[in-house]
Amino acid sequence: MATAELTASDYIQHHLTNLTLGWLPDQGLVFAHDAEEAAAMGFWALHVDSLLWSIGLGVLFLIGFRKVAENVTAGVPGKAQNFIEWVIDFVNENVRGSFSAKNDMVAPLALTIFAWVFLMNLMDLVPVDLIPWAFGQFMGLFGADPHHVYMRVVPTTDPNITFGMALAVFFLVLYYSIKVKGVGGFVGELTLHPFGKFGLPANLILEGISLLSKPLSLSLRLFGNMYAGEMIFILVALMYGHNLVLDLGGGALQLAWAIFHILIITLQAFIFMVLTIVYLDMAHQTDH
Repeated sequence: MATAELTASDYIQHHLTNLTLGWLPDQGLVFAHDAEEAAAMGFWALHVDSLLWSIGLGVLFLIGFRKVAENVTAGVPGKAQNFIEWVIDFVNENVRGSFSAKNDMVAPLALTIFAWVFLMNLMDLVPVDLIPWAFGQFMGLFGADPHHVYMRVVPTTDPNITFGMALAVFFLVLYYSIKVKGVGGFVGELTLHPFGKFGLPANLILEGISLLSKPLSLSLRLFGNMYAGEMIFILVALMYGHNLVLDLGGGALQLAWAIFHILIITLQAFIFMVLTIVYLDMAHQTDH
């Protein structure tokens, strides 16, 4: 919760600042002590917290699914096997319904995206102060000021993560578009549709916008929804520590928003997965 040493603005700013590693001309390679230093580090600065949590949750997904796969049984399945099989069947149904070509990579990719994005989104349900406070206290043992120690635990509230994932999907779309249609077919799709050879400038502009909108729609939709959800949790947390009425009201609001947010967490993972499948299906179409 917000402490006496922090104003509401400081509290919000602290929770919206990443643990940033970058280069400062007068200090060298260091962790930023505030948002201004993080901004001064420029484009090549690393959001260490987003990287660690996203990689860690990806590894957790791999280990969890691998462990269930190693213990799978043809007899009466356990709860974990039932759940994993249900998730896989759910993803396969969506792939069969949205992807008309044949590519054995699409279903595993869709499963990975859905599970990984869901786990990253799920971190939004962790109390906003819990992990940052614990990390600040831990770093304080080494002489760091907890007020200048940052830790954001929801990777999908960082546009660097959502844009990175969206660009990976975009490159796959470009790769399969050229592989399936050939360079000539891909260029023709950009220049000859929808108005034929006499509408070249307009065709290129319209198809170019359509192509570039794919990574933008993937990344910004996920980032925007998760960032808004995180902000609401932060604003509700500001209600604590004043009086009993605000504490009870904050608790009720936090519970209500957390329950509703479960829908958003799942829906955003589902949308990212479905759009990826649809974009890859469009890349495999040759009769455009």
